[in-house]
Amino acid sequence: MKFLKAEWRKLAIINYEINPEILLEYLPKGTELDFYHGKCYVSLVGFMFLNTKLLGLPIPFHRNFEEVNLRFYVKKKDGDQWKRGVVFIKEIVPKYALSIVANFVYKENYKTNKMKNQMHYTEDDLIVKYSWKDKDWYSIHITAETTSRTMEDKSEFEFITEHYWGFTKKGSKTSEYEVCHPKWEWYLVKKHKLEIDFKQVYGKDFECLNHQKPISVMLAEGSEIEVRTKKYLAKA
Repeated sequence: MKFLKAEWRKLAIINYEINPEILLEYLPKGTELDFYHGKCYVSLVGFMFLNTKLLGLPIPFHRNFEEVNLRFYVKKKDGDQWKRGVVFIKEIVPKYALSIVANFVYKENYKTNKMKNQMHYTEDDLIVKYSWKDKDWYSIHITAETTSRTMEDKSEFEFITEHYWGFTKKGSKTSEYEVCHPKWEWYLVKKHKLEIDFKQVYGKDFECLNHQKPISVMLAEGSEIEVRTKKYLAKA
């Protein structure tokens, strides 16, 4: 069933290398960490949710909004195939109804905070900024080229964006859902600025990111997407 249809646009992605042991307690049963060239990634992602429909219906005042999340990358063996997906540490949205529905249906860790965005073109630059309030105001600010580029096979960008499943750990259970979208184009990032206290927003396990430089910074164009309802449930 197609639970949600929307557009994900202008995805600002800030990637860090992290000690895999930090993520083990968040790892859903039946999945394992997915590595790129031997490195374990965690990503802070800000983007726009646009033209959102739940079960085919637009929800008044909940169609266009920001989201910021912290996620890491996993894979799960299904027969002879690997399902490559993400696990979310926390997803921040600006409206309570979004958090209630997402937490109830997908058992994700959605939180509601005040949010805002800025997005505009100059003659030479595309400027994207996402801000949210968690006691203090935090923000992701990216300046990029104005022309998008095609994804390259086996690139770091492909690894980060080509994970089409969501896996959720809830007690002794693991659920999965599928996210469908075409391959995304990307913009060359010229500069970025990040204002955040990872410990404040995501807990002491991620305080280490306060003392690291990102391994890479990306801006994806995004596309229309479909999220399908849970297809798998396993008990430990």
